[in-house]
Amino acid sequence: MYLLRHCESFFNLHFNRDRRDPGIQDPELTPAGHAHASSIAAALQGLEVRHLIISPYTRTLQTATYVLDRLALTARIEQQVRERTAFTCDIGSHPLELARRFPRHDFSHLPARWWHEGIETAGQTEARAAGFRTQMAARSDHAHTLVITHWAFILALTGQSVANGQWIRFDPEAAAPQRIAWP
Repeated sequence: MYLLRHCESFFNLHFNRDRRDPGIQDPELTPAGHAHASSIAAALQGLEVRHLIISPYTRTLQTATYVLDRLALTARIEQQVRERTAFTCDIGSHPLELARRFPRHDFSHLPARWWHEGIETAGQTEARAAGFRTQMAARSDHAHTLVITHWAFILALTGQSVANGQWIRFDPEAAAPQRIAWP
């Protein structure tokens, strides 16, 4: 499968300057993030992607919009691939608000509060990633699936740290990564 970290959000823009939480809940993509998402979508056209799994955060949904505009894919919103709840940006939006803003997606299966309450431990994130890995390994179509997700989830799943808008190939049937030393 392919794992794509969402493109630059306003949280990333401000946090990367001074490493302090700017207090932005469920941030949108920056103009640079939108431009990057558009170029990534064009690059993904050459891959054999047939299914799209998207985290319910605004930044991943906006990144996915560009992919869906270029590729004829089935998309599923999946809270299991959400970000590790550690900053204000990890407070999500209510499913009704998401449905209003992103009408092409079904959010009806999400609880009102689909993100983790409080700070999610590294172990909790790793367990969530391991469960997703097992589910994907059991699917015969995992090689043709694109997951638009987040830094901590990709780190927990693969052991790799990726930048905004970076995508990697991942085989869920390969050996699991060593326990991660979280920053």
